Amino acid sequence: MKYEAIAKQIISLSNEDIKLRNKLAKNGELGEGYNDEMEKLHNRNAKLLNEIIDKIGYPTIDKVGEKAHEATWLIIQHAIGQPNFMKKCETLLAKAVSENKANPLNLSYLIDRIATFEGRPQRYGTQFDWDENGKLNPQPFDDLTKVNQRRKAIGLNTLEIQTKTIRRQAKIENQSPPLDFEKRRLEMENWRKKVGWVKSVSYTHLTLPTKA
Repeated sequence: MKYEAIAKQIISLSNEDIKLRNKLAKNGELGEGYNDEMEKLHNRNAKLLNEIIDKIGYPTIDKVGEKAHEATWLIIQHAIGQPNFMKKCETLLAKAVSENKANPLNLSYLIDRIATFEGRPQRYGTQFDWDENGKLNPQPFDDLTKVNQRRKAIGLNTLEIQTKTIRRQAKIENQSPPLDFEKRRLEMENWRKKVGWVKSVSYTHLTLPTKA
């Protein structure tokens, strides 16, 4: 490991994120839009991680170790209010994966998250959200057969199995659908436009950080 102090910093940032998420999950607050406290933490973590990346490049396993590498991905995945930062990291992570210095599963989750926020179909079906019927379902994807083929190629289970797993996890974490689906949808569409994911809003769902 080349950057032990930086690795510890990244892990600490990630742990703060996980701690807050667990608190919100315990209080049943994960289904009602983007929590203000969570948004502030995510934006702060993104800023600090961006400074680290500008200094050492993408925190690959050889640079910071596996634990900090995974923590890096979690921070990026939750930086949903920073589109340019997430896209920058997607490019860097893709390069690291091609050099066998990063986890390809993390790249699949990041690709899908960016796609859902931009209103494009997922490639791997990793992102879920509540639908108008109060059920957790995958965000729109291109083709189920192709999605499952891509998932299998990188070691993921089928989307059908994953859907059951996500719903079970949500139940364990005391997650529940929004009380007013339409209100939440409009709020999040406006937020998505405000932070720069889209110029005009037409997409009906977006992914909140319910999955690490």
